[in-house]
Amino acid sequence: MLAYLVRRLFAVVMMLMVVTLTTLSIFFLIPKMTGSDPAVMFVGKQADPAAIEGVRQKLGLDEPILVQFWHFVSGIFVGRDYTGGGSTIHCEAPCFGYSFRTEQDVSTMLVDAFPVTLSMVLGAAVLWLLMGVTTGVVSALKRGTLVDRAAMVTALAGVSLPIFFTAMLAMLIFRTQLGWVNASYTPIGESFGGWFGGLLLPWITLAFLYAAMYARLTRATMLEVLGEDYIRTARAKGLPERVVLGKHAMRSTMTPILTIFGMDLGALVGGAVLTETAFNLQGLGQMAIKGVTERDLPLIMAVTLITAAAVVIANLVVDLLYAVIDPRVRLA
Repeated sequence: MLAYLVRRLFAVVMMLMVVTLTTLSIFFLIPKMTGSDPAVMFVGKQADPAAIEGVRQKLGLDEPILVQFWHFVSGIFVGRDYTGGGSTIHCEAPCFGYSFRTEQDVSTMLVDAFPVTLSMVLGAAVLWLLMGVTTGVVSALKRGTLVDRAAMVTALAGVSLPIFFTAMLAMLIFRTQLGWVNASYTPIGESFGGWFGGLLLPWITLAFLYAAMYARLTRATMLEVLGEDYIRTARAKGLPERVVLGKHAMRSTMTPILTIFGMDLGALVGGAVLTETAFNLQGLGQMAIKGVTERDLPLIMAVTLITAAAVVIANLVVDLLYAVIDPRVRLA
């Protein structure tokens, strides 16, 4: 187990290094090859050549890509100094650079945006797991009945309806007409009630989409597992149905669900763009959109790396949980 964990941690570090190098190459090396200088993006097209060259030296854009890679990675752990124009600016660790547009520390922007996205994603994840898995199990046990068909029709609607439509409908009913929830996000440190009320509709909207997919996946997997020989053997031994389902069937059913859950959760931590846009939540998704529309490369890089880290870490946790949930899995 320990050897497996060490190998996986090493693989996680290597994967993040590859993602970082690839991202740097895409955003800082390829533009130079195509005639688009990142230094010009920073100072603007109307700047004089001396100012552009000064920015290029200050940001290290004139150095080889591997040197830029080293400075970027070391800056995340120990900070980084930007020297140019006779002055030196120290960027405290973790340093992701400075925004091309606002010249604000990207780490500070991440600190403001990350709690919003994390709160929304974790709350929605709890809802979609409870709703999706429960609905899928009930549908599998009531296969062919009215309950099964109603649940699957609802799941199909959840998958098919655009999240913008669901969000606007939810805001129209519960916020505008009934006034049951807050109109804006409030940090949890300021008011738990305001935080909960501001995120309730985003949770439900995001969870409705994913719960529908998880319900269909759970139903299909449960039906397959219920037909396995060991399930029939357990029933033939006279075990109670709750033991057959809870101890045997659910363990096998949860394995593919955990796999998809790790991927979904990791990707959403990088920003649930549509949900954040619909509810005007200033999270990582909005930060990524701002970076793309304004060609603000440090913002795009920071969100990309946060997303990559969340995905690989979530998948590592899922792999470790396999051995806990399914006794047939052995980590070696």
